[in-house]
Amino acid sequence: MKKIVVLTGAGMSVESGLKTFRDADGLWENYPVAQVATHEGWEADPTLVTNFYNMLRRKCWGAKPNEGHRLVAALEEQYNVVVVTQNVDNLHEQAGSSHVIHLHGELMKVCSSRDVDNPRYHITLTPENCEVEPGTKAGDGSLLRPFIVFFGEAVPNITVAAEHVQQADILIVIGTSLNVYPAAGLLHYAHPSAPIYLIDPNPISAGERVQQIQKGASEGMKELYAQLMKP
Repeated sequence: MKKIVVLTGAGMSVESGLKTFRDADGLWENYPVAQVATHEGWEADPTLVTNFYNMLRRKCWGAKPNEGHRLVAALEEQYNVVVVTQNVDNLHEQAGSSHVIHLHGELMKVCSSRDVDNPRYHITLTPENCEVEPGTKAGDGSLLRPFIVFFGEAVPNITVAAEHVQQADILIVIGTSLNVYPAAGLLHYAHPSAPIYLIDPNPISAGERVQQIQKGASEGMKELYAQLMKP
């Protein structure tokens, strides 16, 4: 069974109603990044950061997977599919993708602020219980913080993601400008013989190897799905 790696960015979830962080009216608009998405911001005001991510979770639970998410999941009928996402939502999982690697963390989880990557202290939140009371402690006695890779922190899953890209027969990139590193660097790990498809409505200069489908996530995936699933 051929292996497909799908790398997704914020544009993947826009059609589900989730704003991107970087657009003019994006999620950072009213919140300086330094306040809500850095270790220094967390240290300075953990209550503000906790409440910001509570707000994001409420927005996220109202979102549903779009056709693009569903078609990525449907590729599993004929391919071994690994999704590598820069997004912190869980829409790929909701759509049925069975192997999702989150590069930048998961909005629906909280963790120890002392030992972020220790799964012993990870808690998965539910739609009914998606808010964290500021001051709540993790199992090790430290404050519970969002399980998000803050700016300036290491991206622990990047090595695992690179290994999957190296093994891929096909690489699909959806909804990312390829400006955010280290995720953008993953394309360099693709085998020379592996075709690379880029789905994004904006023209992106990504080199001669990359075949761009200049459409949104759902329309672009419909076109590529029909191509890849031919009998």
